[in-house]
Amino acid sequence: MKKNNIKLMQGNEACVEGALAAGMKFYAGYPITPSTEIAEVSAQKLPRVGGKFIQMEDEIAGMAAAIGGSLAGLKSMTATSGPGFSLKQENIGYAALAEIPVVIVNVQRSGPSTGLPTAPSQGDIMQAKWGTHGDHPVIALCPSSVKETFDLTVRSFNLAEKYRMPVFLMLDEVVGHMREKIEIPDASEIEIYDRLKPTPGDENYAPYRVEEGQIVPAMAAYGDGYRFHVTGLIHDESGFPSNSTEVAQTLMTRIMKKIEDNVDDIITYEENNVDDAEIIVLSYGGTARSAKSAMKKAREMGLKVGLFRPITIWPFPEDRVKELAKNAKAIIVAEMNYGQLVLEVERVVKGAADIYHVGKINGEVISPDEILSKIKEVI
Repeated sequence: MKKNNIKLMQGNEACVEGALAAGMKFYAGYPITPSTEIAEVSAQKLPRVGGKFIQMEDEIAGMAAAIGGSLAGLKSMTATSGPGFSLKQENIGYAALAEIPVVIVNVQRSGPSTGLPTAPSQGDIMQAKWGTHGDHPVIALCPSSVKETFDLTVRSFNLAEKYRMPVFLMLDEVVGHMREKIEIPDASEIEIYDRLKPTPGDENYAPYRVEEGQIVPAMAAYGDGYRFHVTGLIHDESGFPSNSTEVAQTLMTRIMKKIEDNVDDIITYEENNVDDAEIIVLSYGGTARSAKSAMKKAREMGLKVGLFRPITIWPFPEDRVKELAKNAKAIIVAEMNYGQLVLEVERVVKGAADIYHVGKINGEVISPDEILSKIKEVI
């Protein structure tokens, strides 16, 4: 019989355990509060499974090295917080256009600039969507517990490999540093997705050629025996730069459709008591824990309140939010920022329900009572 692998674990530790379970073999980064434990535990555990850890001289170099590790055929990850996330953006754009699978963890802290290094925030939500310049595909996941951090780290690797692109795992300091009981599943119970490799001996291999009916090209690793080119410029199927507007349109449309054509596979969310809800609280990450408590208190008072928690932040689950807005009187968006995801809710709902915001930017967690107070005001 299998023994239950139950541990008391920090969110940042669970992130590393999930990455190792997903097959991470390379980590490159730079230490920054409140994500440093991810680097520390990776440095400790990667050598035990034949993996490599390297601390780079700065954040953009950490992102570059993670890209290099992935191109060499290793599942790769880097982790940071707000200031480092800003510094990584140039190379995140490179990974998006060059279609390089890599996981970027952002344990969000209060900003802007160096802000409050040890205080929680959810101020990088829009940066995850628009941080690097130009149109580019984005997948961003947001856990609310230690166990979910493990699960979503695995899922982040799977999505990165499946769609051949960078994927963001957006923790916040609350989730990164809290400790909870977690049962780590047996390896046989974890679904793992590996990147599509070219057919052995394919003399006509091109790194950006897709077969009919496909949208994600096969990816050889450096050292596999194939000769190919990788660039941050618009490129043709061979990977070499092209100034053709037709090539640019074809390439950009294809990488964007990796998301657009697969939203049902990518988007996940949690719902509680939404069927009869007059008021829906939309919240995510650590703040969703307060929102769930506020919802329960409201229900005990006889108020018809539900909770919608997007687990996939990008692409945003707009179809479901539109449906919920048809029957709800109001949607309250609770998040630790001055108003970021609420803008997306307003865009999607388009007046079908009233939209309210509960935000905080002083480094404090939003309490259940603060959300409950807004519920009472709206009711």
